Amino acid sequence: MKIGTGASPGIAFGKALVIKNEELVIEKKSVENIEEEKNRFEKAVEESKAQLLNIKEKAAKELDEGKSAIFDAHIMILEDPELISSTLNKIESEGVNAEYAFKEIIEQFIAIFEAMDNEYMRERASDLRDVSGRVFRNLMGIKVIDLSVLDEEVILVADDLTPSETVNMDKEKVLGFLTNIGGRTSHTAIMARTLEIPAVVGLKDITEVLKEGDIVAFNGETGEVIINPSEEEMNHYKELKNKHEKEKKELQNLKGKPSITKDGYKVEIVGNIGTPNDIEGLIKNDTEGVGLYRTEFIYMDRDTLPTEEEQFEAYKKVLQAMNPKPVVIRTLDIGGDKEVSYLNIDKEMNPFLGYRAIRLCLDKAEIFKVQLRALLRASIYGNLKIMFPMISSLEELLEAKKILEEAKRELDNEGVKYASNIEVGMMIEVPSAAIISDILAKEVDFFSIGTNDLIQYTTAVDRMNQKIRHLYNPFNPAVIRLIKMVIDNGHKEGIWVGMCGEMAGDKRMIPILLGLGLDEFSMSPISILPARKLIRSLNSKEMKKLSDEILKMNTAEEIEKFIENYFK
Repeated sequence: MKIGTGASPGIAFGKALVIKNEELVIEKKSVENIEEEKNRFEKAVEESKAQLLNIKEKAAKELDEGKSAIFDAHIMILEDPELISSTLNKIESEGVNAEYAFKEIIEQFIAIFEAMDNEYMRERASDLRDVSGRVFRNLMGIKVIDLSVLDEEVILVADDLTPSETVNMDKEKVLGFLTNIGGRTSHTAIMARTLEIPAVVGLKDITEVLKEGDIVAFNGETGEVIINPSEEEMNHYKELKNKHEKEKKELQNLKGKPSITKDGYKVEIVGNIGTPNDIEGLIKNDTEGVGLYRTEFIYMDRDTLPTEEEQFEAYKKVLQAMNPKPVVIRTLDIGGDKEVSYLNIDKEMNPFLGYRAIRLCLDKAEIFKVQLRALLRASIYGNLKIMFPMISSLEELLEAKKILEEAKRELDNEGVKYASNIEVGMMIEVPSAAIISDILAKEVDFFSIGTNDLIQYTTAVDRMNQKIRHLYNPFNPAVIRLIKMVIDNGHKEGIWVGMCGEMAGDKRMIPILLGLGLDEFSMSPISILPARKLIRSLNSKEMKKLSDEILKMNTAEEIEKFIENYFK
């Protein structure tokens, strides 16, 4: 048995699909049979085209046209007569292997594109890299795994999963995730909970321990993983799965009931989403609204910026589906662990402390304004609230609000309608923002506490670093005191305070947050009904006393043990 971090609840068992992003080592070799080598290259190109056509077909059905169009560009590269003929000529004239010939030619093409003045043309270099990687793998007999086109049900096993891998994968065929790295707040864990797929992360060497086709069973809550389970162990996991499914069915009885404590204190339980497609999961779990719509996924896994029209359609879809329930849409939060190649952002020593989120938007105001215009236009279709991420000073907040006002004036001049009552808020995820929350509260309609980053920045812990992950702890007294400060300062200015970090859906933290006076809890869809069940079992006055006790405690361990014993 292996133990990792339970990242998304549920029981899963099935065949392992191990994804290893091995570095391709291409050596120069002399070949005797030139014709055979040329045929081998042409066959690899045709194989790559067939794979891309297959993915494109699936993407056109399940994703928007912008995403399926990427594959057209990739197919066009493989149909470029100059690229193909240059490689064939090199094989023939120098008598070298196809891998080496193709590498030499593709690198020349990449260098040409990268040197161009036109930004759009420079971006094509990343397409060339992507496509060439596929051709190399087909030439070298390395299995090309397309997660968007899976033939059978599998447990995905990887070092980690990128945002584009999770967005594009065949969700019907993926039974669960197992990864070497990550914690409860890593991208993979958050996506697993959003998709309601069981997951265990932080397993260190699971990609080495598991072989392709091994059977694996695991518990996404406890983090237990069993490789090639015995018949007895498999029966135990089947029983656990049945029990888990039964509990999920019982939670359905809470649909339509208010999120209210035993003594009548009402809170809002809403959900986090990444794409309009995630709305289905929220509705299924009886959400009271959307507390966080992460708009960066509209910008990712593509080659160019999304247009105003594309963004408008995405926001409109979510607002219409939720109307009249509130929808909090966070403006672009790119940077840190979320990269967008076509923005050509320089590599940074500390990307989480760098050029990201609101900092990037204020610097590239033209990109920011396109998004704000799309949001304003969509506002007439539902109950929109706009939220700015990673604000660390009053100056940034005022500048963001100024650009929003400019977008409004532009639409007024064009005679375009938008809602007049849009609430504007900000995330509290930087300690400086928490400390001056009394000042910031005067300028916004609401706060939403992003605990994933607030914990990381407060404790100076990279949450993806396995060696120090134990220091990333929501029970840290400094974190709890900052949350208390933000809630109190917000309430003094008459604004509501929510939370959209993973802490909001943690059943050990909910009683404390309730006692601290949190108004809105935003979480993964899968956590909504269990959170409602818990809230309905609590007394708010008792939780106030409990949180007062906790605020006097000195260590995370002391707080954690106190909570454990309190609810035994």
